Amino acid sequence: MNIGYARVSTGLQNLDLQKDSLEKYNCEKIFTDHMSGSKKERPGLKSAVEFSRPGDTIVVWRLDRLGRNMEDLINIVNSLNNKGVSFHSLQENITMDKSSSTGQLMFHLFAAFAEFERNLILERSAAGREAARARGRLGGRPEKFSKQDVKLLKTLVESGTPIKSIADSWGVSRTTIYRYINKF
Repeated sequence: MNIGYARVSTGLQNLDLQKDSLEKYNCEKIFTDHMSGSKKERPGLKSAVEFSRPGDTIVVWRLDRLGRNMEDLINIVNSLNNKGVSFHSLQENITMDKSSSTGQLMFHLFAAFAEFERNLILERSAAGREAARARGRLGGRPEKFSKQDVKLLKTLVESGTPIKSIADSWGVSRTTIYRYINKF
């Protein structure tokens, strides 16, 4: 049986492309995750592995959907092999099982390239953030309250108004109020 596994890193991304490809490849069951591949505990992947039986094949759209780095990919595929389960990546068109030394070689090569690509993306992202900082852009979410708002918040707190009442009237959590009055 072909068992599909699809993953996206954020809630803004969607799984349609991956799921369509897995269905086209005749995956009878598809498990999914909406989380970073760097997370060790991925419920969808865990369920896919637990669901699989000897002779089954776990199928992913691309290698980077299974793991974030070469060590992680190798560990996952080796644990599948120990269970008697094969692995197939659609985009790289590689199948990995214990009986194929060529498949193992190709898997290791593609895993190394996938990790290299991921590292390049991280380096470019860091360089972009550094360039933005050099131009005075700090990034991140805009401040919720202005300095005048914070002065008013402090006045309310000092006058004895309960933090919960202040938070409710401003539509924020108590933690936010504490963070701002302690920040300025």
